Amino acid sequence: MTKGELPGPGPDERMHPEGRRNSQGIRIDPEAEAEHPPQRAVLSALVKHEPGVLAEVSGLFSRRQFNIESLTVGPTVDDDLARMTIVIEEPEPGVDQAKKQLEKLIPVISVRELDADAVQRELVIVKVNGREPDKVNAITDMYDGQTLDAGPRTITVEITGNEQKIDDAIDAYEQFGIREIARTGYAALARGEAPTAQVTQPNQAPTEAQVATEERADD
Repeated sequence: MTKGELPGPGPDERMHPEGRRNSQGIRIDPEAEAEHPPQRAVLSALVKHEPGVLAEVSGLFSRRQFNIESLTVGPTVDDDLARMTIVIEEPEPGVDQAKKQLEKLIPVISVRELDADAVQRELVIVKVNGREPDKVNAITDMYDGQTLDAGPRTITVEITGNEQKIDDAIDAYEQFGIREIARTGYAALARGEAPTAQVTQPNQAPTEAQVATEERADD
């Protein structure tokens, strides 16, 4: 060892950590770098029923550039609470991030990603040309729909069901010439006895004691 050298193995003899590194020399996590295909997720959020909550939630998704397919909101059995059903299409890390960001919002009480077997329904109102009313009515009956308005020029119908049923019905009405469509987006609840909201009592805002208990359980 010459004067000024530090003890230990030379540069070529030292152990080198495996894996790639970026330009700053920081190791790249292969799992984080891996590509995750987009997936559809249905999030159910229980929120305070007060002005500005919808704008706050939609603003969060806009800032974070989450890909929202639909967002619906409505009252629950508790007048102080509302339920949001949000359908997003994101890679798995994006879905997890969306849930975490929602949970940070003060008006949000509970966020849950629903299972694939959750009860999900959507409503669509379709206005078509009325030149062939008998055929339009036949399509409506086939999809268990309802005629809302009928005139000499247009017929307006309503169909309720899952996404596949709605898409199939719209395709069937294409032959008559569709003038307008209005779709509500998803409304969804967990199947069976399991509460959709992950709080101690379904559709009831947690007390301070409940929140503290849940926080200790998470720790």
